[in-house]
This record gives sequence, structure tokens and C-alpha cells, in this order.
Amino acid sequence: MRATRYLLKYFSNAQRGYLGLLFIVLFTSCQQEPKNTVISGEVFGTSYGVQYYSESSTSFDKQIDSLFQVINKSMSTYQADSYISNINHNQAFTVDTHFKTVFNASKRIFKETEGVFDPTIGVLVNAWDFGPEGSIVALDSLKIDSLMLSVGLDKVQLNNNAINKENPETFIDFNAIAKGYGVDVIAEFLESQNISNYIVDIGGEIRCKGQNFEKQKPWRVGVELPHFDGEQSILKAISLYDEAMATSGTYRKFKTDSLGNRYSHIIDAKTGYPSKTNLLSISVIANDCMSADAYATAFKAMGIEKVKAFTTQHPEIKVFLIFENDQKELETLSLNNFPED
Repeated sequence: MRATRYLLKYFSNAQRGYLGLLFIVLFTSCQQEPKNTVISGEVFGTSYGVQYYSESSTSFDKQIDSLFQVINKSMSTYQADSYISNINHNQAFTVDTHFKTVFNASKRIFKETEGVFDPTIGVLVNAWDFGPEGSIVALDSLKIDSLMLSVGLDKVQLNNNAINKENPETFIDFNAIAKGYGVDVIAEFLESQNISNYIVDIGGEIRCKGQNFEKQKPWRVGVELPHFDGEQSILKAISLYDEAMATSGTYRKFKTDSLGNRYSHIIDAKTGYPSKTNLLSISVIANDCMSADAYATAFKAMGIEKVKAFTTQHPEIKVFLIFENDQKELETLSLNNFPED
């Protein structure tokens, strides 16, 4: 700029204005519009999508794929040699940073929800055989009591990089929080690359920052209308501002008893039995997707009144509930200023 001002003093006012305008045009033309990059694929048993705007033409698909592999190596119960599988089979107890982060967050939410959120309840979920079809099968109460002896995240401790289980039968499953954590990992990677406009979606768990650059509008996400027949439709769309949202539903995975009562695949961590609930969908907005994911799962088992009480104590969490009233009609409830549009 100093050289430009030096040149301009040798020209007339009109010439100066022309050259100044020419400089601005040339300077602006050198700046490239941020490139819109979209990456998608399959991970964690579901689909994912990443969209971001960057002045660089570099695509981060390989780096994102590598991060997914690292997370699976840490917490996938389907991967035989993962850290969590080794712990569950009592073969090894050393863990990595990813496992430690999710474990500590799980401990925090376990305490906040008074044990409702419990990653060790998976053994009961498996025992109840929650699949796409079937009705409630009465397990032997003695069998349930026996399995419950291994349940309780308070019976598992983390010391430095090692996990200690009081009961060798305790089975840890981060399915209700790891997907949200995966979203956070990808989001934080993008931010480390100086990307300030992005959205990350893994199976409906979402985190975004900035805006949709092309539309010059906030990122828009949908809240799904519950359908028991597998149909998909959007109840409403909302704007997210540098936030994360996770949604958990009971309308796709449930069983019924002989009276027609629906039971969600969420097991009551206090009793070992499926939770009867009229809550069909819970959407939670929080600063990070890991927490939103865990809270959305816990709230399914809490019931409406307990969720209302909990959110009163946690005003930083925004919640949207879809439930059935006594007449089997759908109702909604927004808590802590959950966005209306």
C-alpha cells in the first residue's frame, strides 16, 4: 500500500481515482470465493455427511476417514481388537485419549442424571433381545438380578490410562455417546484447519459453525416427525448457530406387551427392565454433540416431568420433546428456548 500511495502522487486527482479503483478491483479479483466441499459415506453403522467452505482446494476426506478409524479402534464393540472390546473381554485395560474423553464425559452425565445414563446397561439391552420385530419376552427375574450385578458405571474406574472393573462381567458400550463424540472430533479437526463455516452430520447427530456460505444464512436442520411405519418426514426446520444437536427416538425400536403397551429399547438402569414411555422423540441442543447425544438418550428413560426438572437446573441445554398424550395424540414441548423455526 505504501508503494501505491507513492505512485499516486504523480497523477492528477482523476487519474488517482482511476488507479485507486483499478487497484481495488485487482485486489478483490485475487481473492477466491470459499470452495464448497461435501464429503459423505458410511461409518458407525450409519451414514455421515460433512460440508464446509474453505479458501483452500484441499479435501480432507482421507484425514476424516483416518479419524473415524481411530475412534473405531478405541470404542467399537464390533471391532474385536478395539480398546473397548479388550476391556469387555478382560484381555487388556489400557485405553487411548479418545476413550478417556468419552469415559470422563459419561461419568459426569451418569452423576448428573443420577445413574439414568449408564454405558454399562448394554448387557440388559442384549438380554431383552431388542431387534426390529418381536414382543416382550419375560426373562427370568433371577437372570435379570444376576445381570444387574455387573451394571453400574460407578463400578468402573479410570486410573491414568487404565480401566479397572470391580466386576469382570461388566460390559461397557458407548453407543449412546460415541456417535456424538465422533461429530465433535471431525468438527474440531475442521476448526484446526481454520475452517469457520461447516456442518457435520453422523446419523442425525449434528454440529455446525458459521453459516451456509452460499446462501448467506444459518445452517438449517430438521426435526423428524415420528412414524411407527418407517416413513420419514420433517416436523419442522430450525436454525443452528455454532451449536450441536442430537435426536433420540423410541418410535423405531420398541416392543409391545400383551396389553399393547409400547416399551422402548431403553432399559431402566435401576431395574433392568424396559422403560414404558410416551416420549417418542427427544432433540437436545448443547455446545458439543457428545453431551447432546448422551442427554437425548438419558431423557428417553426419565420421562417428561423429570426432564422438565432437569432442564430447569441446566438452562444451557435446549430440549424439544414429541410425545403421545392420553388420547394417543401427538404433542410437543419446547424447553429452555429451543428454536421455534
